[in-house]
Amino acid sequence: MSPETGQQGSQTPPIKQPGWPMFFCPLSQIQDREVARIIKECKQESFWYRALPLSLGSMLVTQGLISKGIFSASPRFGPFPKMAIAGILGFAIGKMSYMGECQKKFHKMGIAPIGPQHKRKCHHTCRECKAKLGSNEREGSSPSAT
Repeated sequence: MSPETGQQGSQTPPIKQPGWPMFFCPLSQIQDREVARIIKECKQESFWYRALPLSLGSMLVTQGLISKGIFSASPRFGPFPKMAIAGILGFAIGKMSYMGECQKKFHKMGIAPIGPQHKRKCHHTCRECKAKLGSNEREGSSPSAT
């Protein structure tokens, strides 16, 4: 292994490193901060405005149905297993129901919504990435033997 190869390995483009967001743009660190802010907002808002109210509401409804006799309480554990399941389902449904709002926030920022039909592309490409892309295209354009 030559010293040049070792230096190239340490200068790996950020896109290939694990832990980088899928919509990384090498020229825009501001965008990274904005994305982190939006993700944090989405987590907090989805918890306080959807997940927690639906979870508590579904638990209260389940408790009411158990006390009226529509649902039966477990002989061993009482009403707690059914209330726990209702709370977990309410929480999950609340979190999922907020996904559209988060997608709208990303769309307003200029990032395509999350999903397989939307491709995130950065219009800025670093020199190392361009060189690597160019070498990959040249290798891929040669005719195959099969």
